[in-house]
Amino acid sequence: MRPEAWWQDAVFYQVYVRSFADSDGDGVGDLEGIHSRLGYLELLGVDALWLTPFYRSPMADHGYDIADPRDVDPMFGTLGDFDVLLTEAHKRGIKVTVDVVPNHTSNQHAWFKSAMAAAPGSPERDRYIFRDGVGPKGEDPPNNWVSAFGGPAWTRVPDGQWYLHLFAPQQPDLNWANPEVAADLERTLRFWLERGVDGFRIDVAHGMAKPPGLPDMDPRADALGPSHYYDPRWDNDGVHEIHQMIRKVLDEFPDAMAVGELWVTDEERLSRYLRPGELHLAFNFRLVLTHFDADAMRTAIERSLAVPARTGAPATWTLGNHDVWRQVSRYGGGAAGVRRARAMALVELALPGTVYLYNGEELGLANVELSPADMADPRAKTSGAEFGRDVSRVPLPWEGDLPPFGFSRNPRTWLPMPASWAGLTVEKQIEDADSTLSLYRAAIELRKTHSAFTGDELEWYGAPAGCFAFRRRGGGLVCALNTSASPIALPPGEVLLSSSPLVEGKLPADSAAWLV
Repeated sequence: MRPEAWWQDAVFYQVYVRSFADSDGDGVGDLEGIHSRLGYLELLGVDALWLTPFYRSPMADHGYDIADPRDVDPMFGTLGDFDVLLTEAHKRGIKVTVDVVPNHTSNQHAWFKSAMAAAPGSPERDRYIFRDGVGPKGEDPPNNWVSAFGGPAWTRVPDGQWYLHLFAPQQPDLNWANPEVAADLERTLRFWLERGVDGFRIDVAHGMAKPPGLPDMDPRADALGPSHYYDPRWDNDGVHEIHQMIRKVLDEFPDAMAVGELWVTDEERLSRYLRPGELHLAFNFRLVLTHFDADAMRTAIERSLAVPARTGAPATWTLGNHDVWRQVSRYGGGAAGVRRARAMALVELALPGTVYLYNGEELGLANVELSPADMADPRAKTSGAEFGRDVSRVPLPWEGDLPPFGFSRNPRTWLPMPASWAGLTVEKQIEDADSTLSLYRAAIELRKTHSAFTGDELEWYGAPAGCFAFRRRGGGLVCALNTSASPIALPPGEVLLSSSPLVEGKLPADSAAWLV
């Protein structure tokens, strides 16, 4: 029996709106494009969508710099297009969740334009974090904070003050000590909930609250993480009041939920976000940060399950998103990378809790090598092309033998598509029983329908070096992973699904299998 709350074991599918499907021929994905491909998402079997920002924006950070959070950017369509998409998704039994970005706005937001036109100390500037600089003439930033995209986290304005931006200069941080900021987010939440959305993904959910006095960070924290060195930019205790406010709004709408993007690795600190009256779910990035090794993956899983044990909230699992390398590339690339990514898909979908897939991983897509000139990511521009995220954001290949593979009727897509994807289109894979797409479809269907996929606790088998096997207490599903170089004998049971063909009844290297 499935849990009462729909999101507790749902399979979410992240739609990177720019890269999913283009309906109007401008080379950029849009809402009508998503609508046109709802049949595919229904066939894949996902329970819910997470749409990246489609709001009005100058697109300095591909929509995460929002100028108006309660309207659709013309690049992506209209509010009417969104309403149609939402209605049609619901008819197919697919929930729809959307991004909110409460940490910052665009520098083209009406509030920030007013702040720039106003004087230091004005109410308009108090909606953001403006400060005087240090030094005899205020020529140095107020503190030593750096941006997550590289470079200083402060930009000076013509009258000499500085404003804080933890990301790009075009993304000024809001001042959450100002009650107007909370009131405006509440208006945004209600706007979309009243239209019928099923929940939110909260961007930078550990970043809104800033510590009193804005103390300096340890310079080493940006490279080695706040678990080692003092980093006051993130995870300040005041952030929990913000999440409590968000939860009060959500509780007025039955079945609405929120998941936080939380780059918080300490289990005790992460658990605080899942206390009663705060977030329903918290993104868990441990599998994303773990290399393809059975012992390391087991540790990541066990540490991930420590948070549900503390809170009672479901675990969340993800292997990719729009900010990280694709699994195929992280796991070595080429044929080996594909095998390993397929194996980890079975591991992820075997685990108890909620799963987030990223569009294109079900096709076995790898990173695309892009020239610096092709990249649009602001992080690449400030930190160097090797840190650019566009390599995992290239539009999806749907059909045909040449780019743009049915993504658009315009051959000039916003990021160039490689001709080598001709064999990876949805059209090529959908009827191929051995394709990565068919593996995902079969795995999601079993996860939703087979009685073995119950029970929130795992028990671990003894396993050869480089391997693991766990069993879900309750339904009894067994998942085995082989990251060694040789085939291994499987635990007893009937094989439901394997990521690679068995070799004389054994699980080959770089593979996983499900048994009952």
